[in-house]
Amino acid sequence: MGKNFVFVSPTFPKTYYQFPKAWKEVGGTSLCIGEDSYESLSQEMKDACDEYYQVSSMMDYDQMYRAVAWFAHKHGKIDWLESNNEFWLEQDARLRTDFNITSGDKSEDVQRFKLKSNMKAYYERANVPVARYHLTTTYEEGKKFIDEVGYPVIVKPDNGVGANATWKISDEEGLKDFYTRDLGTQYIMEEFVPGYIVSFDGITDQDNNIIFKTSHTFPEPIMDIVNSVDECFYWSERKIPEDLDRMGTAVIKSFGIRGRFFHTEYFRLSEDKKGLGKKGDLVGLEVNMRPPGGYTPDMMNFANDINVFKIYANMAMYNEGMYETERPYHAVYCGRRDHLHYKNNAAVIFGRYEPNIMVHDRMPDLLGEAMGNEFYVARFEDMKDVHAFMRCVFEKAEEDNE
Repeated sequence: MGKNFVFVSPTFPKTYYQFPKAWKEVGGTSLCIGEDSYESLSQEMKDACDEYYQVSSMMDYDQMYRAVAWFAHKHGKIDWLESNNEFWLEQDARLRTDFNITSGDKSEDVQRFKLKSNMKAYYERANVPVARYHLTTTYEEGKKFIDEVGYPVIVKPDNGVGANATWKISDEEGLKDFYTRDLGTQYIMEEFVPGYIVSFDGITDQDNNIIFKTSHTFPEPIMDIVNSVDECFYWSERKIPEDLDRMGTAVIKSFGIRGRFFHTEYFRLSEDKKGLGKKGDLVGLEVNMRPPGGYTPDMMNFANDINVFKIYANMAMYNEGMYETERPYHAVYCGRRDHLHYKNNAAVIFGRYEPNIMVHDRMPDLLGEAMGNEFYVARFEDMKDVHAFMRCVFEKAEEDNE
């Protein structure tokens, strides 16, 4: 007998219709809640749903509660509820708690991976070093922390999504400015870690076993991309580095993650850092217990010739499915900025790389700040071709090179 799956916010990002679609394909009933009118949905989205319930605001818990109650009244017990979206994790958990949906995290469980300060204990339990931190209170306490770790430091919301409202403080003036701001939420201050970010991503089954895993490299911190309105680029690795595979697996075990996508981040040190490690070592950054942002789930599909949406649906429906692959490709994401002038237009880029390009589109404004405005996703067997493609996409027109 098929199970009832409620999927929250199926139209954002726009490829997320593939979650309810996959559920339907493995034999379940696919029930969706969103703010868009049914008439405005793409045909793909309409086909993915057995039923769609429109609310005027997904932030209005009463409306969300009534939507799930309607589905339960009409279709019976709700077996699975998910958005796979960082913004809705706490509300998803509250709905599971209120409707006694036994799959997935309940309200009391979510804080272990929503608060950045809470995450660190789980990294440490997995023997992964983490940056020293303190929860900000007064200028005097902040100064005391910086006397211990030195400038620069990074400040960000303790309960935050992505790299929003995150910045670097490099001197006394910046520190004083930070404490004059009305931030409206608890901030965390961390010692600066020199390096670039690598991720360990995948899906766990309902027993905390990793059934799919992959890795991505982010040469430029998303924080810097947001703050400087810079270009965004990253790629998947065909082979997960051994130390990242070992540490990432230990961290997922430490968090006890069940029946979820995961996106965990680490710094690869670019120089020795006292108390954290030698150049090349890994330092735990933070975890997101949902798919990596934007089109990264689709990049997983392109890189591996698989369907992660189907793997997830099989796991949720039957708690089965283990995927191991030789990883035939690197998938690369290149996000361009509207305000920059590029040498090569789409016709030139497609002329050179059409067989490799999997997606060319506009990024929604909500994600554009971090991921660029116009983007390309392509795949290649060799990293030298990845770099050549990035050079082609990002090469500037002469006026920008002078």
